[in-house]
Amino acid sequence: MATKGAKVERSSVSEQPHELKYEAKKTGTSTKKVEEAKKESGSNKRPAVEKAIKGK
Repeated sequence: MATKGAKVERSSVSEQPHELKYEAKKTGTSTKKVEEAKKESGSNKRPAVEKAIKGK
């Protein structure tokens, strides 16, 4: 049973379209803003990306 991979998946935002759409809907922004926040934060971790989105 691979539990470590599941934890990594939940705590990060990948480049996959469905992941970007989910995060955009969750934060009330567009997928483009989520991509920009990922670049700005230099991380794909959800807390860092959400912090970058809220900081805009």
